[in-house]
Amino acid sequence: MSANDYYSQKPLPDPSNTPYTGYYTGQQGPSSSYSSTPAPPSTHYTTPASSQHRLSHQDTGYHGHSPVSPDEMAYNHPPDGIPLQDHAQRPPAKDAEMQDHVYDASQKKKSRKGRVRFGELGMMGSGRKKIPFIVYFFTLVQVGVFIGEIVKNAQETGSPIMIKPSFNPMIGPSHYVLINMGARFVPCMHNIKGVQDAAEPIRWPCPSSKSLDSNLAENQCTLSQLCGFGGVAEPAYKPGTPLDTKPEPNQWFRFIIPIFMHAGIIHLGFNMLLQLTLGRDMEKSIGSIRFFLVYVSAGIFGFVMGGNFAATGIASTGASGSLFGVIALTLLDLLYSWRDRVNPVKDLAFIILDVVISFVLGLLPGLDNFSHIGGFLMGLALGICLLHSPNSLRRRIGDDVPYANSQVSGGSLAQGTPPSFLKNPIGFFKGRKPLWWAWWLIRAGALVLVLVVFILLLNNFYVYRTTCGWCKYLSCLPVNNWCDIGNLQLGNN
Repeated sequence: MSANDYYSQKPLPDPSNTPYTGYYTGQQGPSSSYSSTPAPPSTHYTTPASSQHRLSHQDTGYHGHSPVSPDEMAYNHPPDGIPLQDHAQRPPAKDAEMQDHVYDASQKKKSRKGRVRFGELGMMGSGRKKIPFIVYFFTLVQVGVFIGEIVKNAQETGSPIMIKPSFNPMIGPSHYVLINMGARFVPCMHNIKGVQDAAEPIRWPCPSSKSLDSNLAENQCTLSQLCGFGGVAEPAYKPGTPLDTKPEPNQWFRFIIPIFMHAGIIHLGFNMLLQLTLGRDMEKSIGSIRFFLVYVSAGIFGFVMGGNFAATGIASTGASGSLFGVIALTLLDLLYSWRDRVNPVKDLAFIILDVVISFVLGLLPGLDNFSHIGGFLMGLALGICLLHSPNSLRRRIGDDVPYANSQVSGGSLAQGTPPSFLKNPIGFFKGRKPLWWAWWLIRAGALVLVLVVFILLLNNFYVYRTTCGWCKYLSCLPVNNWCDIGNLQLGNN
C-alpha cells in the first residue's frame, strides 16, 4: 500500500473485485506515466520531509480508474491527526517486485563493506567538514620560522643558504645557525663525555662560520655563544671531571623548538606537503584537541629518543617525528575500519611502503632516524588512547557516534549516548558492556606504557647517559664510516 493509504483509516476496496488501472503513489515527479494494462501496486515509503511537502501542494498526478478518490486517500485524515511517521519505523517490503524501482533506487541501503575508498579515512565520523586550525596554524609558524632562519643565515654569513665551507643539500641555512636558533644539539643540553673532561678549552664554530680554519675568529666561539638563548654554563674542560658536575648546559626546550624548524626548502616542502594533506584530513577527522596532543607529543618523544641514541654532533630539526605520529594514526584508522574498505590490502601496502621509504631515507648520513621511530611509536600509543574504538567493536557495543559531536559530548539522551565524564563521572561508567571495559583497559595500558618509556628516556638522557652499541644501526648504514658521521670530532684543531 502507499504511504497515503497507510495513514488513512478508511478501508480500501477489495483489489480482487476492482480492476487496478493506475494508482497514485504520492511521489511528486515531473509527470505520471499511464499504462493501458493493469500494473501491480507499487510500495513506496516516504520520508517525513517528502510527506510534508506533499501536504502543501495540489495533487496533479494521474489516478486512473479508482473508486476511491485521491483526495480521500491522500488528504482525508481523521480529526485526531495521526502524525506522519519516519519510514525507518515501518516494516520494509519483503517482495522485491513490489518496490518502486523508479523512485526508490536512490534510497536503497548500501552495504557496510566497500564504503571507504583508497586514500580516505574510515573511522566513524571521519567525514566531518571542520576547519583544521592546528594544521594551518603550525604550517604558518613553520614557514615563518624558516624565513627567519634564512634571514639569520644571510645576516651571519652573507648568503641566505649555506654555500661555504660546503653546500647544504637541503637548500637552507648552515648547521651552526640552526644550532644557534634552537636545533636539538646535545652539547647545549647536558655535559658530554670528551667535552666536560677535555684537557683544554674547546673552541666552537660561530654561527657566522664559513670556513674550516680553526685559526679564524669565526671558529673561535665558546659553547655558550654557539648555543645562544642567553648562553649555557661552560664545561669544566678538565680531565677527570665527572659528567654530573653542576652547573651544566640545560636547554631542555630544544626538545620542542626543533618541531617548528627545518634544515632547508626541500625538508620544509616535503613535510608541509604531507602535513597539508594527510595531517589536515586527520585533524578534520579526530578534532583539533586530539590532533594537537598527538602531533606535539610525537614530535617531542622523537627528539627525546634521538637525544638518547643519535650521534651527539647532529643538529636535528623538523616536524618529521610529529608527522610520523600522524602516519601511525592513519595506520590505526586503516585497521579500525578494515571491513569497511574497498581494498584494505592495497591501503595497507601503501602505508607500509610510505613508512619503509621514510625509514630508509633516515639511514642516510647526518639524519636522525630515531626521531622518526620515536614519533611513530608515540603516535601508535596515543592513537590507541585517543581515537575511538574500532568500527566493528563500536557496532557491537552500540557506540556509533562520531567524533566531536556536541550532543554526544554533553551526553545526548535522545541518541542513547552516556553523559560526558566531566559532567557525570558516575553515569559515564554505568551500563557499559564488558567489551567496552576490556578496550579501555587496553587504552589505559598503552598510556601507562608510553609514559613510563618517556620518563625512562628522560632519566637516561639527564642522569645515566647510557648508550646502546647496536642502536646506531637504526639510524645509519655501516658503509664508508657513515655511522661515524655526526659524532663530535674533538682534537687540538
